[in-house]
Amino acid sequence: MATNKNAIIRYQALDKCFRNPGRKYYIDDLVEACNEALMDYDGDNSGIRKRQVYDDILFMKDSKGYEAPIEEFKDGKRVYRRYSDLNFTINKQPINEFEANQLRETLLTLNRFKGMPQFEWVNDITTRLEFSFGLLSESESVIDFENNPYLEGLDFLSELYKAIVYKKTLNIKSKSFSKKTSETFEVCPYYLKQYNNRWFLFGLNLESKKLYKKAIDRIESIEYSGTEFLEAKINFDEYFDDVIGVTVNNQDPVKVVLRIDKDLWPYIKTKPFHPTQSSGDIKNTESLKAGCIDISILVIPNYELETKILEHGDKIEVLEPKDLSGKIASRLLKASKKYQK
Repeated sequence: MATNKNAIIRYQALDKCFRNPGRKYYIDDLVEACNEALMDYDGDNSGIRKRQVYDDILFMKDSKGYEAPIEEFKDGKRVYRRYSDLNFTINKQPINEFEANQLRETLLTLNRFKGMPQFEWVNDITTRLEFSFGLLSESESVIDFENNPYLEGLDFLSELYKAIVYKKTLNIKSKSFSKKTSETFEVCPYYLKQYNNRWFLFGLNLESKKLYKKAIDRIESIEYSGTEFLEAKINFDEYFDDVIGVTVNNQDPVKVVLRIDKDLWPYIKTKPFHPTQSSGDIKNTESLKAGCIDISILVIPNYELETKILEHGDKIEVLEPKDLSGKIASRLLKASKKYQK
C-alpha cells in the first residue's frame, strides 16, 4: 500500500481513535473519523469506505507498517477496536519499511541538487538522515540525473543566486573565450538560466546600460560593489519564450520549416524542439509513407537552433527560411571537407 498524504491522514485519525479509552470505536465510527480528517484537509475529498479502513488496520498492525497493538473486543454482535497498550502511538514508532523506502527516494532526488544555490544544506541533511534512520547502503545507484559536476564556476552559483534574491550589485571579473585578458563589469544580477548543462547569468551592465550575459564558467571572481541596485525592466519568465537556448537576438520570431526523416520523427514528436512545434497535419502524416514529415516552429533563429538542427545530421532538412537553410548547408559543407582527405 502506497503511503501517500491521504493514507497518513487516515493513520493519524485511526491512531487517535485507538488511543481513546473513553469511547468504543466500531467500524462505522472509524470510517467517519477518517472521513472527517480527510475533509478537514481537503474539502473536495470524496471520502473512503469500510474496505479502506480494514486495509489500513492491517497495514498498521503489520511489521512493515507500525506493528500497532490493535485488538478487537466483542460488544454483543458488534466489534470495536482499541490499542492493548494505550500508551502506544504511531508517532513514537521507529521509521517503517515504507517510510524508509520513501525517504531513500527523497534523498536520491535531493542529491540531484547538490552544489546548486539555496541547496547547500543538502549534503548535511542527507548525511544526518542516512545515519539516523540507517539508510546507508553500499548498493549501486539506480538513477542518474544529467549534470556536469566538473563545470567551472559552480562555486559562484550560490553567491550569484543570493545577490539576485537580495538585490546586490556585483563587480564581476571574467574572461571570454575570444580574449586573453580579463575584464571587470559592474552588474545588477537578475536571472540564472541553465542550458545544455551550463549556467548563464543575466543582468544589467551599469556602464553600458545594456543586458549582460555571461556563462558562469567564464567568471573568475565576484564581489559586492555597494552601488544602488536597479530593478530589471525585462520579464525573464517570458524573455526566452521565442528562442531555443539562451541567445535572444533583436529580431521577431520567424516560421522555421523542417523536414524530418521518418526514422527520426518519433523522437522529435515526443521531445519537441520548441513549444510552438506543429504536430503535422493529416497530409504531412500521410507523407511519412514517403519517408519524411514537414513540421514548423515559430522562433528567433540563433546559434543554439543551428546546433540543435545539426546534431541530427542528415536526418533534418531546413526548408524555410532560406538564410537559415543556407547557414546549415554551409556548416555541413565545411564539416564534410574536413573528412575529404
